[in-house]
Amino acid sequence: MVSRRGAGERRRTKPAVIGGVAAVLVAGVGFGAYAVYGGEAEAEDTARTRSAAAQEKVKTGPLTATEVTGTAERFLTAWQQGDVTAAADATDDAEAAKSLLTGYTKDARIKDVTLTAGTPAEGKVPFSVKATVAYEETSKPLTYDSALTVVRRDGDGEPRVDWHAAVVHPELKDGDKLVTGKAGDPPVKALDREGGELTTDTYPSLGTVLDSLREKYGDKAGGSPGIELRVVRGGEGDKKEKAGAEKTLLELSKGTPGTVKTTLDPALQAAAEKQVDGKKQASVVLLRASTGEILAAANGGHGFNTAFQGSLAPGSTMKVITASMLLEKDLASVNEQHPCPKYFTYGGWKFQNDDEFEIKDGTFKASFARSCNTAFISQAPELKDDDLTKQAKEVFGLSMDNWSVGVSTFDGRVPVQSQAQMAASLIGQGGVRMNPLNMASVSATVKSGSFHQPYLVAPSVDGRKLATASRTMSGATLGALRELMSYTAAAGTAAEAMAGVGGDMGAKTGSAEVDGQEKPNGWFTAYRGDVAAAGVVQQGGHGGETAGPIVAALLKQAG
Repeated sequence: MVSRRGAGERRRTKPAVIGGVAAVLVAGVGFGAYAVYGGEAEAEDTARTRSAAAQEKVKTGPLTATEVTGTAERFLTAWQQGDVTAAADATDDAEAAKSLLTGYTKDARIKDVTLTAGTPAEGKVPFSVKATVAYEETSKPLTYDSALTVVRRDGDGEPRVDWHAAVVHPELKDGDKLVTGKAGDPPVKALDREGGELTTDTYPSLGTVLDSLREKYGDKAGGSPGIELRVVRGGEGDKKEKAGAEKTLLELSKGTPGTVKTTLDPALQAAAEKQVDGKKQASVVLLRASTGEILAAANGGHGFNTAFQGSLAPGSTMKVITASMLLEKDLASVNEQHPCPKYFTYGGWKFQNDDEFEIKDGTFKASFARSCNTAFISQAPELKDDDLTKQAKEVFGLSMDNWSVGVSTFDGRVPVQSQAQMAASLIGQGGVRMNPLNMASVSATVKSGSFHQPYLVAPSVDGRKLATASRTMSGATLGALRELMSYTAAAGTAAEAMAGVGGDMGAKTGSAEVDGQEKPNGWFTAYRGDVAAAGVVQQGGHGGETAGPIVAALLKQAG
């Protein structure tokens, strides 16, 4: 009875409870499993509830017209009122916005800002800017157009101005800033040797020279800088623009130029400009041999000053320096026989002459005048690796990187080389690099008997020291070298170009092979009286036919 009554009592218990007791009674593990699964289900439901609530808070979907206009108005109003913090908070990068907007007033000195929004289109809002830029007692109106774009901010989807520096001014890239102040070095009015002003309108080649003069003498020439609003590049964005580079947006006042007198001869400079006009790859330089004064310098292509800063293999014009070395070492003599075979192999390279010519039983004078490569290469076994480098430095003042011309220049390079490269250097190839200024100086050294560093601005202007060479050639070597150059001008490869020049003259032609070029660079260096000159026509071919006529015409005019 007890048993049946107990059974009856159990049956009278609520099924949900019974089921629960049965589950517990079956095994302890069963409860644990129930508790875990039941807990996860409850947590999942809670998470879903919270996620749904969060999604309700994160705004999504296209921006409404109200969101766009409201955000733009909030940003522009705060900016116009000078509330930088509020304006920055209306963007999606408050820190960057606050920094640039603070600088807009503090560094760029822009005040009285009026911002007028235009008609929005697909989240983009154009606006115009009217303001005043003021520096000390100088001020000027500033007007320009810009635009902003409203986007949903990551995280909460709130509408914010998509921040980029270009919002503040379309010329800005991220990382840039605006600055108003003195415009660097004061302007410089460059004068020729007779006191006339040098301008690019009259002398197109002098653009880079005038810029270099301003950079070097702007603070020494007695002028005052102008005032300008400019962009200072931060180096981000367009990688082509270096950090620190500047772009002028508004000139508040022009500077007062100082004056710098140069050594340029106006008539010769005009003639040099005419000679290279239309020849984009032609460059030429004229010097006074006895002093080093630069009388003229011109480039057919005005973007780079090849005449002063070019770094090109000089080809056979280098044989002037090599010949001086061979003469000094008694490895050659003007009127003695000297080998000029078709080929000569040294250091594993097989060298040859133009058109594979040879001179049988010829003299060194004949080889120099005809520009025989093998006549020079054949002497390589007798030379030390640094012989040519020493000759270029000690006698001709080259390859020491110490010229102080008054503007930027490349001072030639004659590196120490060995084997085939050393041999190639003897004929102006290998690692040898020059420009017309360097090679004009070589002829000037031969004419004057000693090296006089070329200069465009007298050293007395700023007290700088000119470079010097440590020694001069002996009288015998100098006389022999002049004879070689004179004979070349009269009866050698330079004769056609120098015809009609007359007087005390000497010359040397050159052609330099360059990888990837169908034609070699044509070189020519020469002197007449107290004037020395050199020129190059890149990809021109033989120097006597290309650079030669340019140089010769200027030597004739120089008288």
